[in-house]
Amino acid sequence: MFDTMTVTKAIAAFCGALLIFLLGNWVANVIFVPGNANAPQAFIIDTGSDDAADAEPVAELSFEEAFEVADAAAGSRLWSQCRACHALEAGRNGVGPYLHGVVNREIGAIDGFNYSGALTQAGDAWTPEILSAFIENPNAVTPGTSMSFRGISSVQDRANLIAYMESES
Repeated sequence: MFDTMTVTKAIAAFCGALLIFLLGNWVANVIFVPGNANAPQAFIIDTGSDDAADAEPVAELSFEEAFEVADAAAGSRLWSQCRACHALEAGRNGVGPYLHGVVNREIGAIDGFNYSGALTQAGDAWTPEILSAFIENPNAVTPGTSMSFRGISSVQDRANLIAYMESES
């Protein structure tokens, strides 16, 4: 079935197809590429946008500045990340303690909730600054905490979330 003539025909068909594709590419380049394709640009249209390299870097807000202009309504959208484990109703613990009145509340002060011992390293009270640091990376503030939240990196998002928790309390 596979004799020398069959193999020769298969190789000749492959080479013929390759030749047709190469010639087609050459013809397409001659027809569709203009002769002045490598010429310099004749004019530049100013769109008004600055180049990203020329723009001056935007200074990131400190937490205090972000907290002054925090939007509680924007924080309500972020609350869905916390709602899985926490509640804003007083006395209703879930996987985590309830967060009603958490701003400026003593750390570990909820009766009936078994806190991990790592929270004593955070400080005396949940000030907005300590809450922000904890929400950014819970394991960095309290190594060994049982809270397995990945954190929120945006300063403004953390400020909005804390403002929402404060407003709902």
